Amino acid sequence: MRRLAAWEKGLAAAILMVGLAGCGGASKTPSSKAPKKASKVLAWKSRHYNPAIPGDILIADKRNHRILLVTPGKRIVWQFPTPGVKPNRRFAFPDDAFFGPHFDEIITNEEDRQIISIINIKHKKVVWEYGHFGVPGSNPGYLNYPDDALLYDRQGGLITAADIRNQRIVYISRKTHRIIKQYGQTGVYNANPPISYAAPNGDFPAPHRGMLVTQIGGQDAILLNNKGQVVWTLHFPFAYPSDANFTPHGNVICAFYNRHGAIVKMSPSGKILWQYHPKSGSGALNRPSLAMELPNGNILATDDHNDRVIVINPKTKKIIWQYGHKGIPGKAKGYLNVPDGADFLPAGIVPGGKNPLGRTLWSYPGNGG
Repeated sequence: MRRLAAWEKGLAAAILMVGLAGCGGASKTPSSKAPKKASKVLAWKSRHYNPAIPGDILIADKRNHRILLVTPGKRIVWQFPTPGVKPNRRFAFPDDAFFGPHFDEIITNEEDRQIISIINIKHKKVVWEYGHFGVPGSNPGYLNYPDDALLYDRQGGLITAADIRNQRIVYISRKTHRIIKQYGQTGVYNANPPISYAAPNGDFPAPHRGMLVTQIGGQDAILLNNKGQVVWTLHFPFAYPSDANFTPHGNVICAFYNRHGAIVKMSPSGKILWQYHPKSGSGALNRPSLAMELPNGNILATDDHNDRVIVINPKTKKIIWQYGHKGIPGKAKGYLNVPDGADFLPAGIVPGGKNPLGRTLWSYPGNGG
Protein backbone atom coordinates (compact mmCIF):
# COMPACT_ATOMS: atom_id res chain seq x y z
CA MET A 1 0.00 0.00 0.00
CA ARG A 2 3.00 2.39 0.34
CA ARG A 3 3.33 2.72 -3.42
CA LEU A 4 -0.40 3.36 -3.77
CA ALA A 5 -0.30 6.06 -1.11
CA ALA A 6 2.51 7.79 -2.95
CA TRP A 7 0.61 8.27 -6.20
CA GLU A 8 -2.53 9.14 -4.26
CA LYS A 9 -0.65 12.05 -2.71
CA GLY A 10 0.63 13.08 -6.11
CA LEU A 11 -2.87 12.88 -7.56
CA ALA A 12 -4.30 14.99 -4.74
CA ALA A 13 -1.59 17.60 -5.19
CA ALA A 14 -2.21 17.83 -8.94
CA ILE A 15 -5.96 18.25 -8.60
CA LEU A 16 -5.52 20.66 -5.70
CA MET A 17 -3.41 22.77 -8.04
CA VAL A 18 -6.33 22.90 -10.47
CA GLY A 19 -8.70 23.85 -7.67
CA LEU A 20 -6.43 26.62 -6.40
CA ALA A 21 -5.62 27.93 -9.84
CA GLY A 22 -9.19 27.65 -11.06
CA CYS A 23 -10.74 29.25 -7.98
CA GLY A 24 -8.17 31.98 -7.52
CA GLY A 25 -6.08 30.10 -4.98
CA ALA A 26 -4.56 31.62 -1.88
CA SER A 27 -3.13 35.11 -2.14
CA LYS A 28 -0.69 36.97 0.06
CA THR A 29 -2.21 40.28 -1.04
CA PRO A 30 -5.50 41.25 0.66
CA SER A 31 -8.38 41.74 -1.74
CA SER A 32 -8.63 45.40 -0.68
CA LYS A 33 -5.18 46.01 -2.14
CA ALA A 34 -5.80 44.21 -5.40
CA PRO A 35 -5.45 46.24 -8.61
CA LYS A 36 -8.66 47.85 -9.78
CA LYS A 37 -8.11 46.73 -13.36
CA ALA A 38 -9.04 43.03 -13.55
CA SER A 39 -7.93 40.71 -16.32
CA LYS A 40 -10.38 38.98 -18.61
CA VAL A 41 -9.73 35.72 -16.77
CA LEU A 42 -10.63 37.26 -13.40
CA ALA A 43 -13.69 38.88 -14.93
CA TRP A 44 -14.83 35.45 -16.15
CA LYS A 45 -14.16 34.01 -12.70
CA SER A 46 -16.13 36.62 -10.78
CA ARG A 47 -19.05 36.42 -13.20
CA HIS A 48 -19.44 32.68 -12.67
CA TYR A 49 -18.48 32.24 -9.03
CA ASN A 50 -20.74 30.02 -6.95
CA PRO A 51 -19.69 28.30 -3.71
CA ALA A 52 -21.54 25.11 -4.66
CA ILE A 53 -20.05 24.90 -8.16
CA PRO A 54 -16.62 26.53 -8.55
CA GLY A 55 -16.88 26.80 -12.33
CA ASP A 56 -19.08 26.04 -15.31
CA ILE A 57 -20.55 22.74 -16.48
CA LEU A 58 -20.11 21.26 -19.95
CA ILE A 59 -23.08 19.10 -20.97
CA ALA A 60 -23.45 16.59 -23.80
CA ASP A 61 -27.18 16.93 -24.44
CA LYS A 62 -27.44 13.75 -26.43
CA ARG A 63 -30.94 13.66 -27.90
CA ASN A 64 -30.95 17.38 -28.54
CA HIS A 65 -27.81 16.85 -30.65
CA ARG A 66 -25.87 19.62 -28.95
CA ILE A 67 -23.16 20.46 -26.43
CA LEU A 68 -23.76 23.24 -23.89
CA LEU A 69 -21.57 25.18 -21.48
CA VAL A 70 -23.75 26.30 -18.58
CA THR A 71 -22.88 28.65 -15.71
CA PRO A 72 -23.93 27.97 -12.10
CA GLY A 73 -26.58 30.61 -12.75
CA LYS A 74 -27.92 28.31 -15.51
CA ARG A 75 -27.00 30.60 -18.35
CA ILE A 76 -25.79 29.04 -21.61
CA VAL A 77 -22.54 30.80 -22.54
CA TRP A 78 -21.40 28.49 -25.35
CA GLN A 79 -23.16 26.01 -27.58
CA PHE A 80 -22.34 23.68 -30.45
CA PRO A 81 -23.78 23.72 -33.02
CA THR A 82 -24.66 27.40 -32.85
CA PRO A 83 -28.45 27.77 -33.06
CA GLY A 84 -29.45 28.64 -36.61
CA VAL A 85 -25.97 27.96 -37.98
CA LYS A 86 -25.29 24.72 -39.83
CA PRO A 87 -22.12 23.01 -38.50
CA ASN A 88 -19.28 22.23 -40.89
CA ARG A 89 -20.27 18.58 -40.84
CA ARG A 90 -23.16 16.42 -39.65
CA PHE A 91 -23.43 16.26 -35.86
CA ALA A 92 -25.73 14.02 -33.85
CA PHE A 93 -26.09 12.19 -30.51
CA PRO A 94 -23.04 13.45 -28.56
CA ASP A 95 -22.70 10.88 -25.80
CA ASP A 96 -19.83 12.52 -23.93
CA ALA A 97 -17.95 15.81 -24.02
CA PHE A 98 -14.61 16.55 -22.36
CA PHE A 99 -12.30 19.52 -22.51
CA GLY A 100 -8.85 19.10 -24.02
CA PRO A 101 -5.68 19.71 -22.03
CA HIS A 102 -5.63 23.46 -22.73
CA PHE A 103 -9.39 24.11 -22.70
CA ASP A 104 -9.33 25.22 -26.32
CA GLU A 105 -10.92 22.04 -27.68
CA ILE A 106 -13.71 19.64 -26.80
CA ILE A 107 -13.63 15.97 -27.70
CA THR A 108 -16.91 14.13 -28.10
CA ASN A 109 -18.03 10.69 -29.18
CA GLU A 110 -21.20 10.55 -31.23
CA GLU A 111 -21.79 7.02 -30.02
CA ASP A 112 -24.90 6.26 -32.04
CA ARG A 113 -23.22 7.59 -35.17
CA GLN A 114 -19.94 5.66 -34.76
CA ILE A 115 -17.59 8.64 -34.78
CA ILE A 116 -15.26 10.66 -32.54
CA SER A 117 -14.94 14.41 -33.11
CA ILE A 118 -12.73 17.21 -31.83
CA ILE A 119 -14.33 20.67 -31.78
CA ASN A 120 -12.41 23.94 -31.75
CA ILE A 121 -14.14 26.02 -29.07
CA LYS A 122 -13.30 29.45 -30.45
CA HIS A 123 -14.31 28.75 -34.03
CA LYS A 124 -17.08 26.23 -33.23
CA LYS A 125 -15.92 23.82 -35.89
CA VAL A 126 -15.15 20.11 -36.04
CA VAL A 127 -11.40 20.04 -36.70
CA TRP A 128 -10.70 16.30 -36.44
CA GLU A 129 -12.67 13.07 -36.60
CA TYR A 130 -12.22 9.32 -36.58
CA GLY A 131 -14.79 6.84 -37.78
CA HIS A 132 -17.43 6.82 -40.50
CA PHE A 133 -20.61 8.71 -39.71
CA GLY A 134 -23.44 6.23 -39.18
CA VAL A 135 -21.43 3.21 -40.31
CA PRO A 136 -20.23 0.77 -37.61
CA GLY A 137 -17.23 -1.45 -38.26
CA SER A 138 -14.00 -2.92 -36.95
CA ASN A 139 -11.67 -2.35 -39.89
CA PRO A 140 -9.07 0.46 -39.77
CA GLY A 141 -10.87 3.79 -39.63
CA TYR A 142 -14.08 2.35 -38.19
CA LEU A 143 -15.64 2.18 -34.72
CA ASN A 144 -18.65 0.42 -33.25
CA TYR A 145 -20.34 2.50 -30.54
CA PRO A 146 -17.36 4.50 -29.23
CA ASP A 147 -17.62 5.74 -25.64
CA ASP A 148 -15.64 8.13 -23.44
CA ALA A 149 -13.31 9.55 -26.06
CA LEU A 150 -10.57 11.51 -24.28
CA LEU A 151 -7.60 13.60 -25.27
CA TYR A 152 -5.24 11.44 -23.31
CA ASP A 153 -1.98 13.41 -23.25
CA ARG A 154 -1.04 17.00 -22.48
CA GLN A 155 -0.30 17.77 -26.10
CA GLY A 156 -3.71 16.55 -27.28
CA GLY A 157 -2.11 14.24 -29.82
CA LEU A 158 -3.36 10.93 -28.46
CA ILE A 159 -6.99 9.89 -28.20
CA THR A 160 -8.36 6.99 -26.19
CA ALA A 161 -11.86 5.52 -26.45
CA ALA A 162 -13.82 2.50 -25.30
CA ASP A 163 -15.01 0.89 -28.54
CA ILE A 164 -17.93 -0.93 -26.93
CA ARG A 165 -19.20 -3.35 -29.55
CA ASN A 166 -15.71 -4.10 -30.81
CA GLN A 167 -14.82 -5.23 -27.25
CA ARG A 168 -11.71 -3.09 -27.14
CA ILE A 169 -10.11 0.09 -25.86
CA VAL A 170 -8.21 1.96 -28.53
CA TYR A 171 -5.38 4.48 -28.61
CA ILE A 172 -5.62 6.64 -31.74
CA SER A 173 -2.90 8.90 -33.10
CA ARG A 174 -4.38 12.25 -33.94
CA LYS A 175 -1.64 12.89 -36.49
CA THR A 176 -1.82 9.64 -38.44
CA HIS A 177 -5.50 8.72 -37.87
CA ARG A 178 -4.39 5.22 -36.92
CA ILE A 179 -4.97 2.96 -33.94
CA ILE A 180 -1.51 2.56 -32.44
CA LYS A 181 -2.51 0.31 -29.56
CA GLN A 182 -5.56 -1.51 -28.27
CA TYR A 183 -6.58 -3.48 -25.20
CA GLY A 184 -8.89 -6.44 -25.67
CA GLN A 185 -9.68 -8.64 -28.66
CA THR A 186 -11.96 -7.27 -31.34
CA GLY A 187 -15.19 -9.22 -31.35
CA VAL A 188 -14.35 -11.39 -28.31
CA TYR A 189 -16.93 -10.73 -25.58
CA ASN A 190 -15.36 -12.06 -22.41
CA ALA A 191 -14.66 -10.27 -19.12
CA ASN A 192 -11.12 -11.56 -18.69
CA PRO A 193 -8.79 -8.55 -18.49
CA PRO A 194 -6.19 -7.89 -19.66
CA ILE A 195 -6.76 -10.49 -22.40
CA SER A 196 -10.35 -9.64 -23.28
CA TYR A 197 -13.18 -7.36 -22.19
CA ALA A 198 -16.97 -7.49 -22.09
CA ALA A 199 -18.23 -4.31 -23.73
CA PRO A 200 -15.83 -1.78 -22.17
CA ASN A 201 -17.60 1.53 -21.48
CA GLY A 202 -15.01 3.48 -19.48
CA ASP A 203 -11.33 4.27 -20.11
CA PHE A 204 -10.35 7.10 -17.77
CA PRO A 205 -6.69 8.11 -17.37
CA ALA A 206 -4.87 7.01 -14.23
CA PRO A 207 -1.49 7.83 -12.68
CA HIS A 208 1.71 6.88 -14.50
CA ARG A 209 -0.09 6.68 -17.88
CA GLY A 210 -2.40 3.98 -16.63
CA MET A 211 -6.12 3.59 -17.21
CA LEU A 212 -9.23 2.88 -15.14
CA VAL A 213 -11.59 0.60 -17.05
CA THR A 214 -15.23 -0.37 -16.58
CA GLN A 215 -17.26 -2.88 -18.59
CA ILE A 216 -20.98 -3.20 -19.25
CA GLY A 217 -20.62 -6.95 -18.78
CA GLY A 218 -18.79 -6.67 -15.45
CA GLN A 219 -19.16 -5.29 -11.95
CA ASP A 220 -15.65 -3.94 -11.43
CA ALA A 221 -13.23 -1.11 -12.01
CA ILE A 222 -9.90 -2.37 -13.32
CA LEU A 223 -6.72 -0.33 -12.94
CA LEU A 224 -4.27 -0.98 -15.77
CA ASN A 225 -0.67 0.16 -15.92
CA ASN A 226 0.87 1.72 -19.02
CA LYS A 227 1.42 -1.75 -20.50
CA GLY A 228 -2.20 -2.78 -20.13
CA GLN A 229 -1.48 -5.11 -17.18
CA VAL A 230 -3.93 -5.35 -14.29
CA VAL A 231 -2.69 -3.56 -11.16
CA TRP A 232 -5.82 -4.13 -9.08
CA THR A 233 -9.54 -4.83 -9.48
CA LEU A 234 -12.22 -3.07 -7.45
CA HIS A 235 -15.53 -4.91 -7.06
CA PHE A 236 -18.63 -2.73 -6.83
CA PRO A 237 -21.87 -3.37 -4.90
CA PHE A 238 -23.99 -2.65 -8.02
CA ALA A 239 -24.09 -3.92 -11.59
CA TYR A 240 -23.56 -1.91 -14.78
CA PRO A 241 -20.74 0.40 -13.66
CA SER A 242 -20.27 3.44 -15.88
CA ASP A 243 -17.25 5.73 -16.23
CA ALA A 244 -15.34 5.04 -13.01
CA ASN A 245 -12.75 7.76 -12.43
CA PHE A 246 -10.43 8.98 -9.71
CA THR A 247 -11.35 11.63 -7.15
CA PRO A 248 -8.86 14.34 -6.13
CA HIS A 249 -7.78 12.17 -3.18
CA GLY A 250 -7.10 9.01 -5.14
CA ASN A 251 -10.36 7.19 -4.48
CA VAL A 252 -12.70 5.87 -7.17
CA ILE A 253 -16.15 7.25 -7.95
CA CYS A 254 -18.57 5.49 -10.25
CA ALA A 255 -22.14 5.82 -11.50
CA PHE A 256 -24.35 2.78 -12.10
CA TYR A 257 -26.54 2.89 -15.17
CA ASN A 258 -29.70 1.30 -13.80
CA ARG A 259 -33.39 2.24 -13.57
CA HIS A 260 -32.86 2.99 -9.89
CA GLY A 261 -29.34 4.28 -10.32
CA ALA A 262 -26.62 4.83 -7.77
CA ILE A 263 -23.31 6.58 -7.24
CA VAL A 264 -20.58 5.04 -5.11
CA LYS A 265 -17.18 6.26 -3.94
CA MET A 266 -14.72 3.57 -2.84
CA SER A 267 -11.11 3.38 -1.76
CA PRO A 268 -8.72 1.35 -3.94
CA SER A 269 -8.65 -1.22 -1.13
CA GLY A 270 -12.40 -1.82 -1.59
CA LYS A 271 -13.93 0.17 1.26
CA ILE A 272 -17.18 1.98 0.52
CA LEU A 273 -16.60 5.61 1.51
CA TRP A 274 -19.84 7.16 0.26
CA GLN A 275 -22.98 6.00 -1.45
CA TYR A 276 -25.97 7.73 -3.03
CA HIS A 277 -28.92 5.52 -3.87
CA PRO A 278 -32.35 7.02 -3.11
CA LYS A 279 -35.05 4.80 -4.55
CA SER A 280 -37.83 7.39 -4.63
CA GLY A 281 -38.46 11.09 -4.39
CA SER A 282 -36.90 14.06 -6.13
CA GLY A 283 -33.38 12.77 -5.54
CA ALA A 284 -33.86 9.36 -7.16
CA LEU A 285 -31.73 8.67 -10.23
CA ASN A 286 -32.66 7.05 -13.53
CA ARG A 287 -29.71 5.58 -15.42
CA PRO A 288 -26.93 7.95 -14.38
CA SER A 289 -23.88 7.42 -16.59
CA LEU A 290 -21.19 9.68 -15.11
CA ALA A 291 -20.26 11.03 -11.69
CA MET A 292 -17.18 13.03 -10.77
CA GLU A 293 -15.99 14.79 -7.64
CA LEU A 294 -15.50 18.54 -7.99
CA PRO A 295 -12.52 20.31 -6.38
CA ASN A 296 -14.76 21.48 -3.51
CA GLY A 297 -15.94 17.94 -2.74
CA ASN A 298 -19.42 18.17 -4.27
CA ILE A 299 -20.49 15.51 -6.77
CA LEU A 300 -21.36 16.32 -10.37
CA ALA A 301 -23.48 13.69 -12.12
CA THR A 302 -25.53 13.12 -15.25
CA ASP A 303 -29.00 11.76 -14.46
CA ASP A 304 -29.53 10.70 -18.05
CA HIS A 305 -33.09 9.43 -18.22
CA ASN A 306 -34.31 12.06 -15.76
CA ASP A 307 -33.15 14.64 -18.32
CA ARG A 308 -30.96 16.60 -15.90
CA VAL A 309 -27.42 17.22 -14.72
CA ILE A 310 -27.08 17.55 -10.97
CA VAL A 311 -24.68 18.50 -8.19
CA ILE A 312 -24.97 16.65 -4.89
CA ASN A 313 -23.75 17.76 -1.48
CA PRO A 314 -22.07 14.56 -0.22
CA LYS A 315 -22.61 15.42 3.45
CA THR A 316 -26.35 16.01 3.26
CA LYS A 317 -26.93 13.78 0.21
CA LYS A 318 -29.15 16.50 -1.20
CA ILE A 319 -29.21 17.83 -4.74
CA ILE A 320 -28.07 21.44 -4.43
CA TRP A 321 -28.07 22.34 -8.13
CA GLN A 322 -29.56 20.96 -11.30
CA TYR A 323 -29.95 21.92 -14.93
CA GLY A 324 -32.94 20.36 -16.58
CA HIS A 325 -36.34 19.30 -15.28
CA LYS A 326 -36.64 15.83 -13.80
CA GLY A 327 -38.27 13.45 -16.26
CA ILE A 328 -39.33 16.22 -18.65
CA PRO A 329 -37.27 16.23 -21.86
CA GLY A 330 -37.12 19.45 -23.83
CA LYS A 331 -34.92 21.78 -25.85
CA ALA A 332 -36.04 25.17 -24.52
CA LYS A 333 -33.91 27.14 -22.09
CA GLY A 334 -33.40 25.16 -18.90
CA TYR A 335 -34.30 21.79 -20.45
CA LEU A 336 -32.28 18.77 -21.60
CA ASN A 337 -33.03 15.52 -23.38
CA VAL A 338 -30.97 12.58 -22.08
CA PRO A 339 -27.79 14.41 -21.06
CA ASP A 340 -25.24 11.60 -21.25
CA GLY A 341 -21.99 13.44 -20.58
CA ALA A 342 -20.54 16.27 -18.52
CA ASP A 343 -17.28 17.95 -17.65
CA PHE A 344 -16.15 20.78 -15.39
CA LEU A 345 -14.57 24.12 -16.32
CA PRO A 346 -12.75 25.60 -13.29
CA ALA A 347 -13.53 29.23 -12.52
CA GLY A 348 -10.86 31.50 -13.92
CA ILE A 349 -10.31 29.40 -17.04
CA VAL A 350 -11.52 30.98 -20.27
CA PRO A 351 -12.67 28.31 -22.76
CA GLY A 352 -10.92 28.84 -26.05
CA GLY A 353 -8.62 31.45 -24.51
CA LYS A 354 -4.96 31.37 -23.58
CA ASN A 355 -4.68 29.29 -20.43
CA PRO A 356 -1.02 28.75 -19.59
CA LEU A 357 -1.84 26.48 -16.65
CA GLY A 358 -3.19 23.78 -18.91
CA ARG A 359 -5.22 20.90 -17.59
CA THR A 360 -4.16 18.48 -14.91
CA LEU A 361 -7.60 17.07 -14.14
CA TRP A 362 -7.11 14.28 -16.69
CA SER A 363 -3.32 14.57 -16.95
CA TYR A 364 -2.46 12.85 -13.72
CA PRO A 365 1.12 12.79 -12.41
CA GLY A 366 3.25 10.86 -14.86
CA ASN A 367 0.46 10.70 -17.45
CA GLY A 368 1.09 12.16 -20.87
CA GLY A 369 4.77 12.91 -20.41
